[in-house]
Amino acid sequence: MNAIFRKLTTVVHFDTKKNIADAERFGLVKKKEAEPVKDRVELPTLNQVKEEVLARKRKHEDTNNDAEGDINILGNIKEINVKKKKKSQQKSEKEQVKELMQEKINRFRNVNKIVVQGTDIPSPISEWKQLVDNYGVGETMFNNITYPRPTPIQMQTIPLMLQDREVLARAPTGSGKTAAFVIPLLHSLKAPKNGGYRALVLVPTKELAIQIEREFWKFCQGTGLRPHSLSKAKETKKLVVARHDILISPPNRLVYMLAHDPPLINLEKVEWLVVDEADKLFEAGDTGFREQLATIYKACSGPNIKRGMFSATLGEEVKDWCKLNFDNAVSVRVGALQAATDTIEQKLQYCGSEYGKLVAFRELVQKGITPPVLVFVQSKERAQELFRELLYDGIHVDVIHSDRSQLQRENTVRAFRSGGIWVLICTELMGRGIDFKGVSLVVNYDFPPSAVSYIHRIGRTGRAGRPGKAITYFTEEDKPLLRSIAQVMKNSGCDVPDFILKLKASKDAKKKLKNKAPNRQPVSMRVKNEIAKENEKKAKIEALKKKKKAKGTGIPKRKEIQNPENSEKPLIERKMKSSKISKPAKKDKIGNQFKKNEVVKKKLKKKKIEEE
Repeated sequence: MNAIFRKLTTVVHFDTKKNIADAERFGLVKKKEAEPVKDRVELPTLNQVKEEVLARKRKHEDTNNDAEGDINILGNIKEINVKKKKKSQQKSEKEQVKELMQEKINRFRNVNKIVVQGTDIPSPISEWKQLVDNYGVGETMFNNITYPRPTPIQMQTIPLMLQDREVLARAPTGSGKTAAFVIPLLHSLKAPKNGGYRALVLVPTKELAIQIEREFWKFCQGTGLRPHSLSKAKETKKLVVARHDILISPPNRLVYMLAHDPPLINLEKVEWLVVDEADKLFEAGDTGFREQLATIYKACSGPNIKRGMFSATLGEEVKDWCKLNFDNAVSVRVGALQAATDTIEQKLQYCGSEYGKLVAFRELVQKGITPPVLVFVQSKERAQELFRELLYDGIHVDVIHSDRSQLQRENTVRAFRSGGIWVLICTELMGRGIDFKGVSLVVNYDFPPSAVSYIHRIGRTGRAGRPGKAITYFTEEDKPLLRSIAQVMKNSGCDVPDFILKLKASKDAKKKLKNKAPNRQPVSMRVKNEIAKENEKKAKIEALKKKKKAKGTGIPKRKEIQNPENSEKPLIERKMKSSKISKPAKKDKIGNQFKKNEVVKKKLKKKKIEEE
């Protein structure tokens, strides 16, 4: 059958990847053996471990009793050889229970890819009910948890924070880091109190602050605790009276209020300081928030303050700082270093030029995409160009970047969540922390500037265990950074060509691209020219408005001169700088012209009557 099929299809191209089921059926490709499903490892309780130790002890005693002696019979002679029991130092039952429990915990952590560093680390949890039994979490909070089972980062981080331990947590995107600090934080605050914020969560963007506030409200139901995210800093001019317990905010808004004289906000009663996307906030320079973070850190001067750092990527710099400034902190890591979640199918695609990228994306759309889709570009100008180019392609597309107002950005995000927008073009603004349910595809239209940026970008898909796909376009300009992105893909379990992993690039070229994005050709020359004409037209209109405004303000006001000693009325000096006729003179002239016309009409009428 296979031979006949091969003869019939000698001149026919058959796509084995697209039709994998038929290819396996006719023996064109080897059938992949299904990977064995790993059994879920449950963490036993202390009583279960004690019972297992006792069972082992009883089994060992029975074995020794059975092997106490051997009987050899030789004719009429019987010899009994009694094997003497070797004396060994037997461990106490307590030590055996402790060792076996630690062995079970280590196996549980290994299966869930949990790596911990620190001292006196509590055992992880395997189900939510253990929070009630072991840590005294209230029934109200327990009922607000709707997830079926804790994720690996939640298994270990929640017990640590419930014991008031400072943590440094790193886990892949979409792995439940938000709930990992929200649940223990709310349990620690217990009940609402007036007088000041008692918990502060710092995030890099306003969009992420709104999202985390929404998550807090889900878990706060029935507790009375009140989360809050700050409005615009410029709108706040008076001292903020804290009527909330939890504050979620980007650093810039808080720094503005703290730098005001007198300060508009008081953070002395903060008990928990949580920094989400910590590596971004620790960045120095224009794109980071290191100086603002230092100001806020000093303002949270309460005696019992605890701190937690969370991110999908944490560099050595952040870890070293935490070791120096945190009190007995514990580091928790889930998964491999410099890797994305294994639920994302990653692909690199060479496009050759900017026009090639546009052709590749349109081919992708033509083949069929499942909305919603995120498209990342390197700048807001390129985002606007790509938006204008795709606007009339028959797909619901929109753009979001920092030049758009807060209201426009919120409306765009809302429409994207509800399905009104299929394709959203964005910059690095949306690459951190934002959770869009069901994003099936992420397209890196412009190559990411670093491996960290790549991990966060593609982390918008494949969240909470759902499958996702990420496609990254690259050209010759992106060659210096190609190897680092390919290594992330390999660490995540994706297939990468060997020649890409062997590419070499100079450190100077990498550093240059990391600090400054490459000068790329425009997405479309037609769109660029259209935008340039529109900007030129806007500039001319603005210039005319300014000129008109300057002329309007250039008319001198009436100026009163001080009265002489004997005068009764003030003298008014009028200086007309403009040569134009004043309004009253203009009216008089029009009036005179109108009168002249009437006189001419009367003369003509009189002449006509005389002729008749």
